[in-house]
Amino acid sequence: MAEFDRQPAAKGKAILRIRDLQVYYGESHAIQGVDLTLEHGIISIVGRNGMGKTTLCNTITGLKRARSGSIQVAGREIVAAEAHEISRLGVGYVPQGRRVWPSLSVDEHLRLAARGGREAAWTVDRVYATFPRLAERRGNGGAQLSGGEQQMLAIGRALLGNPRLLVMDEPTEGLAPVIVEQVEAMLVALAEEGEIAVLVIEQNIGVATRVAETVGIMINGRIARMLPARELAADRDLQQRLLGVGRHADEPETAPEPAGPDGTAERVAEVFRIVRGSDRRADEPAPAWRATSLPNRWALSDAELGRGVRTAAAPERPAADAEASTVFAVPAAERFGRTALVVGTFDTKGRELKFVAEALRAVGIRTRTVDLSTSGKPSATDVTPREVASCHPLGSSAVFGDDRGRSVEAMAVAFERWIVRQRDIGGIISAGGSGGTSLATAGMRRLPVGIPKVMISTVASGEVGRYVGAADIAMVHSVADVQGLNRITETILKNGAHALAGMIAQLPSAAQRTAQAAGARPAIGITMFGVTTPCVQAVQAALSDDYDCLVFHATGTGGRSMEALAESGLLAGAIDVTTTEVADLLVGGVFAATEDRFGAFIRHPIPYVGSLGALDMVNFGPRDTVPSRFASRRFVIHNPNVTLMRTTPEENAAAGRFIGERLNQMRGPVRFLIPEGGVSLLDVPGGPFHDPAADRALVEALEATLVETGQRRLIRVPAALNDPAFSAALVGAFREIAAPLRKRA
Repeated sequence: MAEFDRQPAAKGKAILRIRDLQVYYGESHAIQGVDLTLEHGIISIVGRNGMGKTTLCNTITGLKRARSGSIQVAGREIVAAEAHEISRLGVGYVPQGRRVWPSLSVDEHLRLAARGGREAAWTVDRVYATFPRLAERRGNGGAQLSGGEQQMLAIGRALLGNPRLLVMDEPTEGLAPVIVEQVEAMLVALAEEGEIAVLVIEQNIGVATRVAETVGIMINGRIARMLPARELAADRDLQQRLLGVGRHADEPETAPEPAGPDGTAERVAEVFRIVRGSDRRADEPAPAWRATSLPNRWALSDAELGRGVRTAAAPERPAADAEASTVFAVPAAERFGRTALVVGTFDTKGRELKFVAEALRAVGIRTRTVDLSTSGKPSATDVTPREVASCHPLGSSAVFGDDRGRSVEAMAVAFERWIVRQRDIGGIISAGGSGGTSLATAGMRRLPVGIPKVMISTVASGEVGRYVGAADIAMVHSVADVQGLNRITETILKNGAHALAGMIAQLPSAAQRTAQAAGARPAIGITMFGVTTPCVQAVQAALSDDYDCLVFHATGTGGRSMEALAESGLLAGAIDVTTTEVADLLVGGVFAATEDRFGAFIRHPIPYVGSLGALDMVNFGPRDTVPSRFASRRFVIHNPNVTLMRTTPEENAAAGRFIGERLNQMRGPVRFLIPEGGVSLLDVPGGPFHDPAADRALVEALEATLVETGQRRLIRVPAALNDPAFSAALVGAFREIAAPLRKRA
């Protein structure tokens, strides 16, 4: 395809014109009818996270294919063009995350990207003049640059294509204020020169409104509003209403509102001006609050209360998990690829991990090495420890310290948050001892079900539940210690690599996944126990023509597995018949849920129907393993290895409150059904666990806790849980709130 015409576009031909753009990930509708026109200068697009901004950038530049619609550059239709063709037409891209090559020097990056010869508007010398720091670092590799230097390099690389349209996805993310000012000045200069039109996706609303004359607000895949940048910058109420943002750092301070009893609401509303000690002038008032860092996103949700106002104590893991998944998570459909991540502690297991990477490359699998070392030693991997550690909520300083145990735990947190941002993952493999296994599997558990995961470990022959969790991790026993290469370790490592290669080779392509999804029944998760089996079988029979019914044994792991699929976006709904794991959690049984039970449905609002199945019991192993404090309780020997204990009114009340509190946090449609005739096969008149008082305590606590809304309803059914009438009620409730069924191919 010919080079883009460098002459000004004909009158009436905008540099960028988008009409009715529709983009999907599988059946997830990411971009919904976007219309946008950029004639010249700069337009900024802002919006909460997950609204489709990066997908819009990727679609314009050809990295994501639109299902329908039009994208024109200076009158040329590009919606069906390949990425390299779009680049040659004069579209430059500065992607989020910089994407520099670790092994190439700065000068090699720029000379590789340069186009147009010495007569071009942008040359390597001009880039060095614009970013003098790059000239100083011209001989350094991409992995040796700071985040700010990498961003300068990414911008310079895009400019050397001499584009007419420059697409920049969050160009100031994570940069120091002085670098942000430099990027901002460069954008303003580009606009004044008129040579390049710029589409800026920007998380910093101050930058977005200062560099552009017009700002677009993106909400749920649509550009909901275009307005003058000056108007948005001046209207704080409008910012809060449309974007959920507060004050900017450069705005005057106002007196803080009195804190409420728990300070919760104020923690979202208060935004403080931050002044570094070295920047403070003698004549300025004391800052409201001093800190070394603030989160660089302003899309605070209810689930993220407290972000940005950190106490001295380390944040709780559930809060970090929620933040990582909601702020930076990549859509599940975009995670699958063909690259194998080889992860581990390369400072101690470097030879072994490199052997695994070489074995994968030998059979044609792309690899990306990720170092999770906490020693602070230099690393030559594709992703260095400091890059991973920077994803920790408190920054890399929280990872590298003198306490090895704390460092490993902090690196695991950082790795979990790093991996949810990654695309093009075909699979992941690691090798190590107990510490390396803890590190690697922490990230593996965050990947969607279906992405191959192999852990070669010295502890794989023992109890691995805490490493695997609810994920589909293949644990391979290393037999010998993962220390040095010999005929045993080489064989095991190569077998693990080849196993992963086979899994990756057989992964469906994106087109195949789309076709499979189009022809498949939507999947729903159903929880079952032996004493709720008749109910679940009836529900499954009633829905199996329309839904792929996935049944999970409610043994603690079963509930977590169901919720892991919901987290991965693989469930269209859930019928949580059997919530017995809550009783084991509260009383101390062996089939206990975690404190995060129901968490997936809180974070991912899908249609949810639940009930009180088997909450009349707590599960233990053989009778002689039941703690002595329960000696006077009622028991049923289910089989030689499982002993059931009847719950008391007090325990049932606690379970009712726990469930009600979790249901109140769900934002999707919820129907929770109460079987008035008993919650299991044993809890019916004449049954060994029939206890009306305990059942009444369960229901009354649930009713007192649950806040009913139009979306969230509690339904009493005058039947026992395993009666046909109750299973029919469950089916009816699910069909009421489920998305309309579409015709399958």
